[in-house]
Amino acid sequence: MALVAPSSLRRLPTTARQAPAPSAAPGLRLRPLREPRRRPRHHLVAAAAAATAPLAASSPPASTEQRKHELLRAVQETRRGFAAGLDQRAAIEEAIVGVEELGAGEGAPLDLAALDGTWRLCYTSASDVLGLFEAAERLPLLQVGQIYQKFECRERSDGGTVRNVVRWSIENLLEEQEGATLMVSAKFVVLSKRNIFLQFEEVAIENIKISEQVQSLIAPAILPRSFLSLQILQFLKTFRAQVPVSGPERRSPGGLYYLSYLDRDMLLGRSVGGGGIFVFTRAQPLI
Repeated sequence: MALVAPSSLRRLPTTARQAPAPSAAPGLRLRPLREPRRRPRHHLVAAAAAATAPLAASSPPASTEQRKHELLRAVQETRRGFAAGLDQRAAIEEAIVGVEELGAGEGAPLDLAALDGTWRLCYTSASDVLGLFEAAERLPLLQVGQIYQKFECRERSDGGTVRNVVRWSIENLLEEQEGATLMVSAKFVVLSKRNIFLQFEEVAIENIKISEQVQSLIAPAILPRSFLSLQILQFLKTFRAQVPVSGPERRSPGGLYYLSYLDRDMLLGRSVGGGGIFVFTRAQPLI
C-alpha cells in the first residue's frame, strides 16, 4: 500500500528566485560604485622627499652653530682648562670632534684671510699653558689675564706671523690682570691644507703698567713731578725686554700645528707631537 505525502510536507525548490532590483527614481540613472584610485608608491616617496628637502638643506648650518654652542658651554667652567677633570676633558674632546666633523671648507686650502686677526683662548690642554695657570695658583701675587693668538697673514698665501700674547700682572705692583705683556713671536709656513709649521723667533716682555700705588711712590701727587720721576715713569711705560730664541749658532725651536676648524668666530687647533688642544674665539684687535 503506497503512502502519499501530504501537501504541507512537499520539498521546496532548491533555488530561490532573486528579488527584483529596486527601481530607480524617475529621471535618475544609477552608476556602479568604483574603488578609490591608489597612487603609485613611487609618487608618494617623491612627494615626501620634496616636502622635506628644504628642511634638510637648512639643517647643517643650525647643527654647526648648535655644536659650537655646546662646546663653549662645556669649557665655560673649566678656567680655560686648568680646573677641568677627567670626565670634563673627555666630554670636551667629544664636543671638539663634533665641531671638527662639520668643519667649514674641509678639504679646501687654509683661508689665511679668515685666519688673520686676534683670537682669545677659551680652553686648552697644553701643558706649557696650564703651567702658567698653575704658577698663578701657587704664587698668590701673580695674576694671569687673557691669552691671545694674533695671526698676521691677510695678504699671504704661504704663511705669515703669529704672536702668542699673555696678559699678566703682580698684585699691588702692576695694574690688575693687564699689568704687563708676555709675547712669543714666531713665523709660520703652510705645509698642507690644514697644517702649519711654527718657527719661534723671540720672547719679549712689554707694555708694563705700574699700579697707582707705585706711581704715587715714584711721583707723589702732592709734590710737583720732577724731571727724574717723569723719566722713570716714561722708561717703565716704554720698557721692552726681548730675548731671541734663534740665531746663527743655534737652530730656532719649532712645532707642527694642525688647524682642525676655522670659521668667522671660532678656531680649533691641535699641537702635533707635543699634544694639546686649543679652543679660540674671535676677539677685538690688540692695540
